[in-house]
Amino acid sequence: MSGTLLALAWRLPLILLTLAGGGWGALALHFRGPDNGFVRGLLIALWLLAALASIAAFILPRAPALVWLGPGVFALAILAFAGWWHGIQPRHDRDWAPDVARLLDARIDGDTVTLHNVRNFDWRSRSDFDAHWETRRYDLSTLRSADLIVSYWMGPAIAHTLVSFGFEDGRHLVFSVEVRRTRGQEFSALGGFFRQSELVLVAADERDIVRTRSNVRGEQVYIYPVAMPPAELRSLFAAYADEARQLQHEPRFYNTLLSNCTTIVYDMVKRIVPGLPWDHRLLLSGYLPDYIYDLGALDTRRPLAELKRRGHINDRAIASDVDGQASPAFSTAIREGVPTPPAHTVD
Repeated sequence: MSGTLLALAWRLPLILLTLAGGGWGALALHFRGPDNGFVRGLLIALWLLAALASIAAFILPRAPALVWLGPGVFALAILAFAGWWHGIQPRHDRDWAPDVARLLDARIDGDTVTLHNVRNFDWRSRSDFDAHWETRRYDLSTLRSADLIVSYWMGPAIAHTLVSFGFEDGRHLVFSVEVRRTRGQEFSALGGFFRQSELVLVAADERDIVRTRSNVRGEQVYIYPVAMPPAELRSLFAAYADEARQLQHEPRFYNTLLSNCTTIVYDMVKRIVPGLPWDHRLLLSGYLPDYIYDLGALDTRRPLAELKRRGHINDRAIASDVDGQASPAFSTAIREGVPTPPAHTVD
């Protein structure tokens, strides 16, 4: 009896690894397997059978010669899977959804930044919109503010994060790291673990990218002015421009956990502010404002609960619409009553 238990004890880690690998591989085939549903289902079934055969070999009594037959079959399946998985590479040449169809082109020459493919869509519903892509120029010497915008779409722990830069002339430009969906594709947080979609950096007008979340999709949107010294403010803007250039030359996959709208911003800020601590709230992005507040980068003269209450923009955003269209004063309207930290404005 003790010998049987001892044998199972050393096999248990292998059984658990096989279970985990079998489940992960089945999900990967589900999200990235062949478009033909029958073929995809057949591959998933064969993969799971190989995994189960391996587990059975560790558990069931058998002839010594057959001990490694099941694991051997699964090992061959793993080799084939690894070759297929390695061949899945990010690309720019797909039939993209209209709102992520173009890549941002950002060029900085001294104080002048030129941005091609800035999105400024007029949204009436998720599927009814007028597409506008623009070329814009900004003077970085007039960069005055940065705001963290957090949009809740799936409970209190999960949110989309955006950063909006404000200029002396009253214009605002938003950067957002997003899933680059193909035409007709729906976003899947689970699929984001399995190379389902590429990643795209969108630069957009607030009347587009913020309003569509608050007024069209019905997400709960909050704005938090960030206390950031002028040099760091400019460096962060330049980091976004550099990220855009890198994505033009090297497409990357979006990853729900490791390469998303929050972690990429953290990586950029960490280059500017060495020693920036890692925190679990970077993964649970709905709690990102709490993390930023604890770092002292928001208006700590007021409790965070007050900043959240006053930073909730939905009522003001909806009220600002004119005949169902975005108002030119949208950016001003959503900031009414929002407190700013002492270092938020540059003199």
